[in-house]
Amino acid sequence: MTYQLTIPAQVQDIVDAGGLVVINDSGGKDSQAMKALLMAAIPHDQLLLIHAPLEGEEWEGTLAHVERYQGDVPLILAHATKTFEEMVERRGMFPSPQLRQCTSDLKRDPIDREIRRFLKANPRFGGRVVSAMGLRAEESTSRSKLAPLKKNNRNSAAGREWFDWLPIHDMTKVEVFETIRAAGQEPHWAYEAGASRLSCMFCIMASAKDLALAARLNPIPYARRVALEKRIGHTINMTGLGLEAVTGVLADPS
Repeated sequence: MTYQLTIPAQVQDIVDAGGLVVINDSGGKDSQAMKALLMAAIPHDQLLLIHAPLEGEEWEGTLAHVERYQGDVPLILAHATKTFEEMVERRGMFPSPQLRQCTSDLKRDPIDREIRRFLKANPRFGGRVVSAMGLRAEESTSRSKLAPLKKNNRNSAAGREWFDWLPIHDMTKVEVFETIRAAGQEPHWAYEAGASRLSCMFCIMASAKDLALAARLNPIPYARRVALEKRIGHTINMTGLGLEAVTGVLADPS
């Protein structure tokens, strides 16, 4: 049985009032499943796709994959003012699960900035917006505790009414891939290659298995990340082991 999307009354009220629904699209499987459902349920002239490109960090073809299933919905790219490596160099250390500066500085803040700009440039939405994200409870204990719908008080200012919505919070991994297939789409190629998730190639949250796969498939970015570890004397992996020790893959400095 295909997953049935439930639209909360507050979200439906904003849609009925002509508000905007923003689809945060990372290019990963969860974003893709959410996008397919929302594009089938919400008028396209009230939808906006937004992607935060991470230069040198994303898997090859991520933006092209986002655009492949864009349809007639406009897409905005939310560029950060610095790269991941620049951020790490300045801090002298990598982000951690407790201090995920990469998420706030490189994704959330640039995305929020572009949504605010879009609303200001398009007054027909009346400042009403729902920001939809593909976070699922099954992924982790912390994500299971997130509220599926919450008013964003930080951005509900200057005449804006802003809600953060997790449309597929209760969706299982099996349902994610079923939803993608039911929409006649294919997930990003990295999943078929063996990746369990599509975040940064060398994410601080990635498993040793995913890091090893990324190292083998992306040798040039891998060598650059290993060199950064050695340069600042800090490791990306929370075990304290360097990437080469975690993955069993030696970086080629050439």
